[in-house]
Amino acid sequence: MMYKLISALDRRFGIEPAAAHCDIPCAIYDPCAAQVAALTVLRMVDLIEGNADSDETARLNSMARYIASKEEHGVRVKEEIRVIWGDYFKQPQLEKFPEIHELTHEIMLLASKSKQHVNRDLALQLIDRVNRFAEIFWASKNVATKRAVCPYPPEVEMVYPDL
Repeated sequence: MMYKLISALDRRFGIEPAAAHCDIPCAIYDPCAAQVAALTVLRMVDLIEGNADSDETARLNSMARYIASKEEHGVRVKEEIRVIWGDYFKQPQLEKFPEIHELTHEIMLLASKSKQHVNRDLALQLIDRVNRFAEIFWASKNVATKRAVCPYPPEVEMVYPDL
């Protein structure tokens, strides 16, 4: 009954039906959040490996916090990449960049492995694959990219849009 009433009001006042096809407003996608999350995974690995606090309680507290952050950001990488891959990439981009499916799968696996282990090489591989994803994303929008070392720890090379 409510649907019929609303439909009648819509017709009466000439209100066009609205439609949406994604989680967020169209054209607001950016791999930056995934890149920052991947950097955080690497930073937490570095902090875990370097934690030599002499006070055992302080060391355990720091370790718990680093591990929780590494886990959280590993999940964030996967979520950010999944949303862009699932909502943004459509047939024209998939045809132009056929590697995107395999790349996305690699990122998912590396993010999981980075959560499971304290391994700098895995975290660096994750950053490398997320950077490649960013390159493809920006290329799909005809935006050039550049590589530069990020200005904060862990000071590794990242992909940025060259705006």
